[in-house]
Amino acid sequence: MSASSKIIRVANAPRTTPSPLELEVAQALLDLESNVNDLKSELRVLQISAAREVDLKGGRKAIVIFVPVPMIRAFRKIQGRLTRELEKKFSERHVVFIGQRRMMRKPSRGSRVKQMRPRSRTLKEVHEKILEDLVYPTEITGKRTRQNVDGSRVIKVFLDSKDATSLEYKLDSFSSVYRRLTGKEVHFEFPAVAE
Repeated sequence: MSASSKIIRVANAPRTTPSPLELEVAQALLDLESNVNDLKSELRVLQISAAREVDLKGGRKAIVIFVPVPMIRAFRKIQGRLTRELEKKFSERHVVFIGQRRMMRKPSRGSRVKQMRPRSRTLKEVHEKILEDLVYPTEITGKRTRQNVDGSRVIKVFLDSKDATSLEYKLDSFSSVYRRLTGKEVHFEFPAVAE
């Protein structure tokens, strides 16, 4: 089985030949499938649609792996273990899984679209889903949008405090990846727990 068999182009994934990074990620998935018996049956059916490298603060990098939306649920079953294994293979890089979603533009006056645009294809909804996929093992407990005097917006996202120890080191990478994908400024934090 070749690495290119693990890559399937869907939604708005690029229709080009797979990049070296995508082939490297697909090969890593194949290696995990053949070497780790626990993940063998789950990884056999899973495929990715694209992969990108994002620069983080401090010269580090993160790998964003885009997954076809119908396979997200299957990826989430093993995402914790899969992320740890891939971060071992790609040392010094964080790994994040995000669904490859499609946005549809707002119908204009002159458009001949007869159907309503599904709510799941709006810009706002796609950005919300990207945010949920980005922090998946934990849950978002609250959000605040802050409007600065200069007109810029900053979104504060509060994550579940029970996962603070396992995700503390990834908060900067979450912010950088979200800014790169959506262009929005986001700060992630864990709420202070009153004892």
